[in-house]
Amino acid sequence: MTDRIELSACTSMMVGKNASIDGSTMISRNEDRFYAIHPKRFFVQPAVHDRHETYVSKYNGLTMPLPTDGYRYTSTPNGDLSDGLNEEDGINEKNVALSATESVYANERVLAYDPLVKQGLAEDSMCTLVLPYIDSARQGVQLMGDLIAKYGSAEGNGVQYSDQNEVWYQEIVTGHHWVAVRIPDDCYAVAANQIAIEDVDFNDPENYMWSEGIQEFVSENHLNPSAAEWNFRKIFGTDTELDRHYNTPRVWYAQRYLNPEIKQEPESSDLPFIRKANRKISVEDVQYVLKSHYNETIYDPLGNGTEEQKTIYRSISLSRTQNSHICQIRNNVPDAVRGVQWLGFGVPTFCPHVPFFTNAMDTDESYRELPAKMQLKNAYWLYEALAMIVESHYGAFKKADIDYQKALSEWARTKIATVDAAVKAEANATDFLTQQNHEIAAHYHEATTDLLAQLVTEGTQLSKLTFVMDKNL
Repeated sequence: MTDRIELSACTSMMVGKNASIDGSTMISRNEDRFYAIHPKRFFVQPAVHDRHETYVSKYNGLTMPLPTDGYRYTSTPNGDLSDGLNEEDGINEKNVALSATESVYANERVLAYDPLVKQGLAEDSMCTLVLPYIDSARQGVQLMGDLIAKYGSAEGNGVQYSDQNEVWYQEIVTGHHWVAVRIPDDCYAVAANQIAIEDVDFNDPENYMWSEGIQEFVSENHLNPSAAEWNFRKIFGTDTELDRHYNTPRVWYAQRYLNPEIKQEPESSDLPFIRKANRKISVEDVQYVLKSHYNETIYDPLGNGTEEQKTIYRSISLSRTQNSHICQIRNNVPDAVRGVQWLGFGVPTFCPHVPFFTNAMDTDESYRELPAKMQLKNAYWLYEALAMIVESHYGAFKKADIDYQKALSEWARTKIATVDAAVKAEANATDFLTQQNHEIAAHYHEATTDLLAQLVTEGTQLSKLTFVMDKNL
């Protein structure tokens, strides 16, 4: 099986309802792939009833019968389905969200006693086999755990779940063992390709869940390096030079942004998984983290540090980020508009997160259809083109790109508020919201093509082949 660090190496952020500025729960992630171009689509998968089918993974051959009935849900599958669906993230019609996965890596001690299962459950299948069948975040953790118990796990994966009340994070680390923690309502959490969950209270099943027999597994195989605590990260995780350059700095930067008053080091092995921010967290704050690249530090690859400083740490936003998403489940709004999926194709630093109401019957053609060759009418290719243009003359184009993203963010808030108010009068909310999503996609497409035209025009003046004749000649 291909090493998953080459395929997916993401950054995840979760926000509890009392930690957010508007009472929303939020789960989010940058889906990073090995290649800079890995086209994605955005679908609404229909509900199913009385189905009799068997699921077979194209990635590793996992085979299992599908439930007869399933809810409608959104997803962002690969454009090329030859290596599996990889639906990755979405919100179902019960307003339950899932994001799968954050690749995590267990140490050799624990894997020796419970190795990964080659044809077990893997990232390519998780959204497909769980999201359509759950009514709550907690139920999602349990269903995933049941599947791991029956089929085993092919990889180490961190999975996020949310509903209007709860946010859960589950880390599947060996062939059959996992733990999950409910993110406290007044906290946020960040994960970055390293086992993150720390202490587990086995006397508190309301806030922790775990695989059957995990305590005995650790005890019988003498896997706990501490005589004083049961720390999941220290028992199952890694603490290597790679972690300190590839993983922990991303957690450090996110916490630096939300807790600037706390002094920490980017290579610290003891950064906490869960924190309380020094303020209420907005969807724009989550976007900032997902778009970040050590902004305003010496480690910024686009900044003014030395070459060594600019390349020493792996940033959150990457050229190979294919899909940056925020699944927002809102409170204090009608149930019909509770779920909003903010979706960003292209490099997050340069491209907007586009809000879509998930109570819809389909997605815009620009997201649903993927042409064989690059066409700017397609959302994935449009935003990839924007990122390439902006980065090519970053110093000259930075302000225009920031202004464009800010204007769209303001427009999005106004649009969402307008739709929230209007939906109450609609007899068929789903049809109404489907049309609103088409209008949102069209607005962002027009703003983006306008910016592209502006930057291409301005860019011609920056060519090294420009020559100005001396007026005295």
